[in-house]
Amino acid sequence: MPVEHWTPESWRSKPIQQAPVYPDATALGDVERQLSGFPPLVFAGEARKLKKALAKVQAGEAFLLQGGDCAESFAEHSADNIRDFFRVFLQMAVVLTFAGSLPVVKVGRIAGQFAKPRTNPTEEIDGVELPIYRGDIVNDSEFTLEGRTPDPRRQIEAYRQSAATLNLLRAFATGGYANLENAHRWMLGFVGNSPQSSRYQELADRITETLAFMKAIGLDSEAHQELRQTDFYTSHEALLLGYEQALTRIDSTSGDPYATSGHMVWIGDRTRQIDHAHIEYCRGIKNPIGLKCGPSLKPDDMLRLIDVLNPANEPGRLTLIARFGSEKIFDHLPSLIRAVEREGRKVIWSCDPMHGNTISASGYKTRPFERIMSEIRSFFAIHQAEGTYAGGVHLEMTGKNVTECTGGARQILETDLRDRYHTYCDPRLNAEQAIEVAFLVAELLKVEHAGKAQPATNAAE
Repeated sequence: MPVEHWTPESWRSKPIQQAPVYPDATALGDVERQLSGFPPLVFAGEARKLKKALAKVQAGEAFLLQGGDCAESFAEHSADNIRDFFRVFLQMAVVLTFAGSLPVVKVGRIAGQFAKPRTNPTEEIDGVELPIYRGDIVNDSEFTLEGRTPDPRRQIEAYRQSAATLNLLRAFATGGYANLENAHRWMLGFVGNSPQSSRYQELADRITETLAFMKAIGLDSEAHQELRQTDFYTSHEALLLGYEQALTRIDSTSGDPYATSGHMVWIGDRTRQIDHAHIEYCRGIKNPIGLKCGPSLKPDDMLRLIDVLNPANEPGRLTLIARFGSEKIFDHLPSLIRAVEREGRKVIWSCDPMHGNTISASGYKTRPFERIMSEIRSFFAIHQAEGTYAGGVHLEMTGKNVTECTGGARQILETDLRDRYHTYCDPRLNAEQAIEVAFLVAELLKVEHAGKAQPATNAAE
């Protein structure tokens, strides 16, 4: 069956979901033309390097850590917020790298994660109905007609904020801030202050001993740049397709089209209709792609999506991000894994334990920490039972000390949510909870790694 011709704008001939309605089409066109002349935010070579790293994840030779804000905001854009997020992310990566004895591929939900899909197009407060907030790249969270009217000029602001964020992230990643000894020292501070410090102390001590041994034999950060810098990539949901098209560029070395808005983009659970615009756009770009997989996705439909998005069955191209909820994952994930294995499709399986575990409590959206960890534990258990590889986790998190998800070692209660509930959209793990997840996932990785090292046995024995 011949592949339908693709261009960066061919998505415009397809039906589309979750698209904002702009009242001024001329202004929207002007903004998109302006963006199309701007420099790329990321480069094709960086996206190819990420794809190569993700191919190792697919082969079980690395682990994917993907995380960041639910939706970035213009108001909270600051060097301190970026630094705090990056620091927590590095701490998590150190723990996971050591536990799994594997490289960790670090992909942030940052420098582009501005648009959010929503269940309803409008919301009503005190008898007033206005368009729903769709992220700062589209409209404002303030409940006024002016604020909620989609404004294309916000795309320019999103581009500029992304460029500034990327500039700082690159400096942090390569300028010494990512030094392994720094990340470990920060992580020790977390362990010392955690109510469950004894649970994490053994792993922390082993890392300390390993770093001391490395230093003793001359493997220090001054002589080995791989110990003082790291590869860090960006990702976001490719929801606002006009923005994505405007930042699509043809790579001069390969002649292939790349989305230069981020290294990796993903397709949400609400926009993965196979004959719709978001699949059409993403099938043509050569970046690594993610596909959110929720409870409504059937195995045959998933296989058709895989064939459209990764027709060459290329390792590292496609990450399936499972988001079922702790109570539904056993009902859905095993059949999807079996379908992929039966057909020999090369994909990465990553666990998003956030989106299927959102509840309401005391007037706030929240996510109980135990439900988040329950879904992660189930994700690993299912892969172990199926003989496949649990390749990553995908988290909504922040480097700040917010109170948005209940539970964790500090036991945030429903009554605590009002204290520091700062999210513009969905609840995020705070810094301590995010590192706590890393330690708990590290325990699962150790078990998985030990299992891979043992000779295969009959599961029925």
